[in-house]
Amino acid sequence: MRKLKLDELNRPSIAEFQEQQKLPVVIVLDSVRSLHNVGSAFRTADGFAVEAIYLCGITAQPPHREIEKTALGATQSITWKYFEESKQAVEQLKKDGYTLVAIEQAENSLSLLDFEPANQVKYAFVFGNEVNGVSDEVMQMADLCLEIPQFGTKHSFNIVISTGIVLWDFFSKFSKSGH
Repeated sequence: MRKLKLDELNRPSIAEFQEQQKLPVVIVLDSVRSLHNVGSAFRTADGFAVEAIYLCGITAQPPHREIEKTALGATQSITWKYFEESKQAVEQLKKDGYTLVAIEQAENSLSLLDFEPANQVKYAFVFGNEVNGVSDEVMQMADLCLEIPQFGTKHSFNIVISTGIVLWDFFSKFSKSGH
């Protein structure tokens, strides 16, 4: 077995990427404090070709050296917007017809295992602050809350790991259903 060289991966240029069909998903970062987490979310969003990232509250914005360390240029390919308050982003997404999904451990949350994306529905997945999670205000506005099953001693996954898990799960189910 031989690893592929970068030029064999046939990745699109930034211009081609911006024109290609996107996964019907917006990632919302609700006051994420780590710049490395922000950069990694951009890189993951690029990998799954999501529509956009909305940066809210204290979440840092590109350009920033610490974001670029982990984004590796994905801040150039992924459309992003900044909102001073997460509530503003959520209101805009709902107005634009997105189903708002908080990724959080909460009462009446649905296990990610049981989540099935609906046809013709656009989703906004909200990932919260590393310590406090998704803000209470956004939790009240969410249409659905998904919880990633965990079996160890820690209380939660890192936000970037959660982003990867949720996007892979969505992509896998979305692709298999023939969307």
